Amino acid sequence: MNVPEHLVVLTGAGMSAESGIATFRGAGGLWEGHRVEDVATPAAWDRNPELVTRFYNERRKAVWEAEPNAGHHQLAAWQDRMHVQIITQNVDDLHERAGSEHVLHLHGELSKARSCGPSAEAYPLNHWEMKTSDRCPTGYPLRPHIVWFGEAVPKMAEAFPLVKQADCVLVIGTSLQVYPAAQLAFESAPGVPLHVIDPAADVLDVPNATAWPCAASEGLAQLNARWFA
Repeated sequence: MNVPEHLVVLTGAGMSAESGIATFRGAGGLWEGHRVEDVATPAAWDRNPELVTRFYNERRKAVWEAEPNAGHHQLAAWQDRMHVQIITQNVDDLHERAGSEHVLHLHGELSKARSCGPSAEAYPLNHWEMKTSDRCPTGYPLRPHIVWFGEAVPKMAEAFPLVKQADCVLVIGTSLQVYPAAQLAFESAPGVPLHVIDPAADVLDVPNATAWPCAASEGLAQLNARWFA
């Protein structure tokens, strides 16, 4: 199996599950007991910013208390051998904390707040708790820096050419149910090797992909052994 020179890795919630980060969507389509419409839409923010702020504070606190897992560290270690570009649906910063240098967040970042003003500028947070009274330097309210349902995914324009430049693509820990992000799995150039690492990899409909039906860290360890043993 040829070792890639320019690897692109698409990661989803399963990438962080081994760090104890629960996937938002659970039984009945609820997110940690809340309806998506109540915590993850612009209308929810307009209607009840206190609830939305509290919901993301809880998610942020959980991330701040978590640590990168072996899968995160394996991807970071590969940077010594190849260019590794990570494109993630996750809003945690575990890739960065493991040492990955090239990380594109499609759906925003819990570690930042965004101005509700016309600039929509994002600001890093140095604490896990936001308050509804928080304001940006120009006086506008600050909201979680998250792409909510019903909002555009502006980083997609940056992601497509990155995938097309890859000489190998990994898809890790995602059910490929959330669009437009899931489309990236099907955008690599013809003939480029595609690997899917997920407990459900055998049943995900990804043409011409090599399936690794296991957790993220286990699949990455197996792939590492295949490439570098």
